[in-house]
Amino acid sequence: MKTFDYVIVGAGSAGCVLAERLSADGRNSVLVLEAGGSDHNFWIRMPLGYAKCFTDPEVNWNYKPEPDPGLGGRVNHWPRGKVLGGSSSINALVWMRGHASDFDDWRAAGNIGWGYDDVLPAFRALEDNEAGADQWRATGGPVHIADIRRMAHPLTHRFLDAGAELGLPRNPDFNGAGQEGVGIYQLNIAHGRRVSAADAFLRPAMRRGNVEVITHAVATKILVENGRAAGVEFLHRGEKAVAQARREIVLSAGSIASPQLLQLSGIGPGEVLRGLGIPVISGNRHVGANLQDHQSVNYAWRANVPTLNRLLRSWWGKAFIGGRYVLTRTGPLAMSVNQGGGFLRSDPALSRPNLQIYFQANSAVPPRPGGSAIREIDPWPGFAMGVSNCRPRSRGEIVIASPDPAQPPRIAVNALSDPHDQMELVAGVRFLRRMAATQALSRFIVEEMRPGASVQTDEQLLADIRARAGTVFHPVSTCRMSPDQDKGVVSPRLAVHGISGLRVADASVFPSIISGNTNAATMMIGWKAAEMILEDNR
Repeated sequence: MKTFDYVIVGAGSAGCVLAERLSADGRNSVLVLEAGGSDHNFWIRMPLGYAKCFTDPEVNWNYKPEPDPGLGGRVNHWPRGKVLGGSSSINALVWMRGHASDFDDWRAAGNIGWGYDDVLPAFRALEDNEAGADQWRATGGPVHIADIRRMAHPLTHRFLDAGAELGLPRNPDFNGAGQEGVGIYQLNIAHGRRVSAADAFLRPAMRRGNVEVITHAVATKILVENGRAAGVEFLHRGEKAVAQARREIVLSAGSIASPQLLQLSGIGPGEVLRGLGIPVISGNRHVGANLQDHQSVNYAWRANVPTLNRLLRSWWGKAFIGGRYVLTRTGPLAMSVNQGGGFLRSDPALSRPNLQIYFQANSAVPPRPGGSAIREIDPWPGFAMGVSNCRPRSRGEIVIASPDPAQPPRIAVNALSDPHDQMELVAGVRFLRRMAATQALSRFIVEEMRPGASVQTDEQLLADIRARAGTVFHPVSTCRMSPDQDKGVVSPRLAVHGISGLRVADASVFPSIISGNTNAATMMIGWKAAEMILEDNR
């Protein structure tokens, strides 16, 4: 048994930041427990390699939610990182903070210290933005943010022209003065390589003598003594071990594993825990509840010009772009497949964008039910556009089904269970078709391949959405932040209600989902959490 000042469970997007910040002054000893293994993996380093990591059990939990009525009874594939860096090591690399008002909503809900003005300094501290520093972005931080405007596929720029044709402003920085409009996404890439949380934060921390990282360490229980979290029980390569914390334990295991571990430890919905024979230490029905996620559907068009399909599908194309990447760290493999996108309002009366759109200069066959979760590149030149709603109202839950830590929890997504979400996506796909009909894009289109011109009415569009939509891999809010224990799991200081010495710092604490990709905001949570922990323990 070893004792540390701080024990962090999970070396993901937030946990890596915590490890670096808590150990920076050299005074605190820090242990990081990570269920996965090393991130020294070519497919992790290469930006487009995330397609290879999508189902790889060596780096991926490969969760399977329950069949979802809102998605026609289908079972979605939920990849989550099981590796140093967590999901920041296997995601699609889009660096998006969210809309400023999202964080103001957090503060308005009583979470003092979490408004946009409060979190902006943390976002800026994270970044080394290739586009330069200004009022909103910064340089010199640990995470390099690449500007790929000159490298983006030519069709991506035609997508921007199409948006302008429909009245959407060109937005040079979705993380800057405003979010609305179309533009080229910023990616957390440096010199053609992924910059994960492990690269930016954990690896520098591991060079210090006061940080220890144990991989293949699966946390099984938080040990609570007299109302205080005292240690973490974990399995390391099949052997049971315990790590004690002099000051605090911080769960950064993510929106699935953090509530799972709390429930296994007797912190959660009392009726569920008693039914599984787990003694209730602190009853809280919100542990695992309030699950939110973005749902997206892609439309695909056959093009009359070459697209990335030719390079990504053929053997010679793969050889060409592979050789280019190895020799120069450039080309399609050095970027995300999502090179451009935007935010828009489906109703001009709305005060902020409610839809996010994505452009891909390639198209792929959706996974077959029961088949591989990997998409196959179409055999014809094609491109795709996708849409998701920014702030869905549908809610799901994560609940353990067994007291056995090795058993995955039950994930009930309840996607599109709220009629508002259904109609937003219907409006969204109608906008995609308006984009395709612009002069800027229509001259490159032969025909719409998915879902096809025969799908026209709202009922048909919604049926197609249910048949083909899926997660954008942004689960949040299962340990929701709230000053009121009757409404959440952690306080605005991220302390677990009812238990001292225990905090949660990852995407599970989001009071509500943000507009856009969640990885940057999760790193911000880690940065802010470290500040709070150090302040409270001085």
